[in-house]
Amino acid sequence: MTTAALIVAAGRGTRAGGPLPKQWAEVAGHPVAWWTLRAFAHLDARVLVVHPDDMALAQRVTEGTDVILTAGGADRAASVRNGLAALSADPPKNVLIHDVARPCIDRATIDAVLAALAHTPGAAPALAVTDALWTGDGDRVTGTRDRSGFYRAQTPQGFDFAAIQAAHKAHPGGAADDVEVARAAGLDVAIVPGSERNLKITGPGDFARAAALLETKMDIRLGNGYDVHRFGSGDHVILCGVRIPHGRGLDGHSDADVGMHAVTDAIYGALAEGDIGRHFPPSDPQWKGAASDIFLRHAVGLARDKGYAVGNVDCTLVCEYPKIGPHAADMTARMADIMGLRADQVSVKATTSERLGFTGREEGIAALATATLVRA
Repeated sequence: MTTAALIVAAGRGTRAGGPLPKQWAEVAGHPVAWWTLRAFAHLDARVLVVHPDDMALAQRVTEGTDVILTAGGADRAASVRNGLAALSADPPKNVLIHDVARPCIDRATIDAVLAALAHTPGAAPALAVTDALWTGDGDRVTGTRDRSGFYRAQTPQGFDFAAIQAAHKAHPGGAADDVEVARAAGLDVAIVPGSERNLKITGPGDFARAAALLETKMDIRLGNGYDVHRFGSGDHVILCGVRIPHGRGLDGHSDADVGMHAVTDAIYGALAEGDIGRHFPPSDPQWKGAASDIFLRHAVGLARDKGYAVGNVDCTLVCEYPKIGPHAADMTARMADIMGLRADQVSVKATTSERLGFTGREEGIAALATATLVRA
């Protein structure tokens, strides 16, 4: 594992108001924690550290995902230690520690932290202080301070996993953030450019600010795919990853899974990345007879690498025979497993062409598919 995100969400957030801790309150249609986790969906692993009383709320937010849930401790440092411990069985090289109350974090800031970790054991985003600094007593100004060299700290704060875990174990407690813990252990921490949009929800008014940013951030792409394979010799067909006994097979350079090919091309199309033939040329003998899940996994991985998550896919198989209905649930489950989706994000259905055309004459099977990609 290369990089994991550790999202700290065990606080009570009372200053934000409302009946629930702020991480479970809705902003732009989803809980704050949902948005924050979504921002790190492209990483190898995600850990959400929550208050023991909030475990049911956390389970609802993370249902159908691979997010690791663990209970927090008495303070933030203890919660971070618990999150690091949850990753210890399969430790990543690097870990990004992020406040759940910063749901507007952008990919560019995350990438900047990760890039800095290639050269230093610690890195964190920050914004230089540009306003004048005063000291005060009550409602009166008592002095000024030179703002040179002052920064507004943000998260995610990234570290070499082993180094920050050792630093936390050695720290006596009371640190403002993980950068303070790291520096106390002698770790060098690089400053990377922060972002004004990476606000922290603290008071009631911050929800509206976050909503305005998140509602304009949505980047949704649609792609469609179409594929056809003719019938040939054989005793089965493979459709959407499921082997179905049939009097004839489907001809193709790979396993001729027409449904999976259509879905794969729909994802490539949404990414403007061509089709299967561009990435797996039929002229290349290594793909002769290949299982089509290789292609689909590649398309999903490419989407993830480009910062997108698959929102849903819809596949329609067009044939007279075999009958698809008895196998549709298995197809849905198989496709969902390959793509890392919930079953309710995958639709597999069938229709006939009323005995018209090549599918009506039972010369082959066609498939149409649509895929939705959402910026992660």
